[in-house]
Amino acid sequence: MPRRNLLRTALLAPPFAIGASQIAKAQELPDPQMDQMAPMAMPSLKFTTAAGKPITLKDFKGKFILLNIWATWCGPCREEMPTLDRLQAKLGSAHFQVVPLSVDAGGLAAVQQFYQEIRIKHLGIYLNISGNAMDNLNLAGIPASYLINPEGLQIGSLAGAADWSSTSSITFFRKAVAAP
Repeated sequence: MPRRNLLRTALLAPPFAIGASQIAKAQELPDPQMDQMAPMAMPSLKFTTAAGKPITLKDFKGKFILLNIWATWCGPCREEMPTLDRLQAKLGSAHFQVVPLSVDAGGLAAVQQFYQEIRIKHLGIYLNISGNAMDNLNLAGIPASYLINPEGLQIGSLAGAADWSSTSSITFFRKAVAAP
């Protein structure tokens, strides 16, 4: 009997260790240190909603948006996505929205499966299957995030993953949205 317990422990320990290390990694995401800048025009981006409706950034005019370029195959993107979901849950309104733009070639099915796997509840699905968003933004890698003001001008950016739901991040976005 003890030998069976030893075997069970040996078989179960590695998956638990891997899971624990992934949780620890997610908790190690840095606070976003967004590069703030004078308002500047954003490149033209065309993408679609989950329903297949074509849209552009102009469709979000009148509100602050945090545009996040990501893909399901991107490890850092996967790590930060739950924090973007929490940010949207906390601050999403008529004045602020997180817009996660997937450049995943797997399209809607891949994004829906990923959202379901990690229980994303508050984010919309936006797709740029052609990947031209990466070209238009001159991106060499993802994730990449852009803070866009209600006039549609970029006022901040960040390359890399971050904990978007940290206390300092929530405070930053509350101040940005409240500013005249």
